Amino acid sequence: MTLPVSSGPLAGIKVLELGTLIAGPFCARMLAEFGADVIKIESPEGGDPIRQWRVLKDGTSLWWSVQARNKKSLTLNLKDARGRAIARQLALEADIIIENYRPGVLEKWELGYEQLKAVNPATIMVRLSGFGQTGPMKDLPGFGAVGESMGGLRYVSGHPDRPPVRVGISIGDSVAALHGVIGAMMALRHRDASGGRKEGQGQMVDVALYESVFNLMESLVPEFDHAGVVRERTGGALPGIVPSNTYTTSEGDNIVIAGNGDAIFKRLMLAIGRIDLAGDPQLARNDGRVPRTAEIDAAIQAWCDTQLIDQALHVLKAADVPASKIYSVRDMMSDPQFLAREMFEQHHFADGTPVKLPAISPKLSATPGKTKWLGPTLGEHNADVLAGLGYDEEDIAKFKRDGVI
Repeated sequence: MTLPVSSGPLAGIKVLELGTLIAGPFCARMLAEFGADVIKIESPEGGDPIRQWRVLKDGTSLWWSVQARNKKSLTLNLKDARGRAIARQLALEADIIIENYRPGVLEKWELGYEQLKAVNPATIMVRLSGFGQTGPMKDLPGFGAVGESMGGLRYVSGHPDRPPVRVGISIGDSVAALHGVIGAMMALRHRDASGGRKEGQGQMVDVALYESVFNLMESLVPEFDHAGVVRERTGGALPGIVPSNTYTTSEGDNIVIAGNGDAIFKRLMLAIGRIDLAGDPQLARNDGRVPRTAEIDAAIQAWCDTQLIDQALHVLKAADVPASKIYSVRDMMSDPQFLAREMFEQHHFADGTPVKLPAISPKLSATPGKTKWLGPTLGEHNADVLAGLGYDEEDIAKFKRDGVI
């Protein structure tokens, strides 16, 4: 196939992806979306397991079309010395290597950071794992669910009278991936500032899933250390910030209302007809509202009981109070804000079937990201990548016969 010429702010940056499922591939996906040339190594025996996750089309996950967009798929049997040699060659030529194997696996294959750095000091390797590259838990398997639990997110998620719940997506993996992207960009900046691709100083970016989640936990640590406060589950409310909660309208629809700014609170109370609360000096500031959280939430819920959700949103919008219905994907697909911001891209599968993908975020004004192609078929770019390494058609055919690719 003829591949589009790379464009975007990361055009010319070579990335090697050694990983499966979510954290590593999502990290590489974002670099690919902004122009990096990403080569994804997959096992010849089925490839990345995410190809078969969730809803499928013709045996391949619809998720795959997003998670692997703009990537080149190269199949390599890394149990074969020839496959490892090809991977090592690609790694030494790459600007960034992204991997999410257990610590120690790459070292067995002579693809570890120190092993590559000894040959190419400019090597940048982003290593995503459950618990990081050091510590007593480093060799344990660590999925996103474990990272969310250990990092504190699960403990504060849900209602106080029920067991903790999970967010409906693999947020631990995705948050780790974003930390990987940030780390990669900082390491790339340092490499270029210290001499560039040939003479610059690379480094390892060590991303642990549980630490990435932990990094989101706001004031959890100083609150406990200084005041002995353990933040608990509070359902739809934002603890200590009042009012900010989820309420139910007259026909059972859910609405989020965030009236926690001091001026916003007054406007909210006037909008719902509670002049007494709007003028109460004790409630003028958040620290005065916190002890009366239940009273304030009850007043808002009583008003919501009389409102259809569209009526409630109209009143709150007119009062300049932040509020929203809780969107399903069906709501998103027809929402004027999503449409105005062009948050859906129209594409087609190879058989011509149309499919919408989420647009690329963030939006850069001068060098925006772009979807050049959907997630590739397994080994789709074998010939292209191997030819670029100097292998001819006979070599590639032999690799195929021998199970190397």
